[in-house]
Amino acid sequence: MNVALRNSLDRLAPQHVADEDALKSAMRRMSGGVSVITAGVGDERTGATVTSATALSVDPPTMIVNINRSSSSWPIISRYGHFCVNILSADQQDVADRFAGKGGLKGIDRYDGAEWFTLASGASVLRGALAGIDCEVDEVIERHSHAIILGRVVSIVAGDGHSLVYSNGRYGRFSL
Repeated sequence: MNVALRNSLDRLAPQHVADEDALKSAMRRMSGGVSVITAGVGDERTGATVTSATALSVDPPTMIVNINRSSSSWPIISRYGHFCVNILSADQQDVADRFAGKGGLKGIDRYDGAEWFTLASGASVLRGALAGIDCEVDEVIERHSHAIILGRVVSIVAGDGHSLVYSNGRYGRFSL
């Protein structure tokens, strides 16, 4: 075997059983942009911090979000048929923490400390976010513990700044 290949293989950690902990550990190694998914109106607003929001298609404009069906966000997204992907800037870590449930905050209380407005679907958009991508639910695929939600993009607002990123259990920023 090629020496360079052997050295590369030697650096790999021993293989583990493909279980929940091993997958979480593996995925923590990939940096991802941080977004807050918001849904609901009035006192029924809620949301979650995710790194699993991405564009599925630009023609037609479609987003894909994965939400745990045991989360408080899932029944609200299902009931209202909308969500907004709020792409956070590097200075919005406090918002990411609140929507991740740090400090025990739930539901509407997660919205405190920031300014919000709505677009076409009625979902909340974070003022100052790098982008707010407002979606109506187009299709839901329920698999295992999660709902894979396809959202038809109905409106977009975009700002400027640097992205908040998450990698290996820590927040950071990406800038050029």
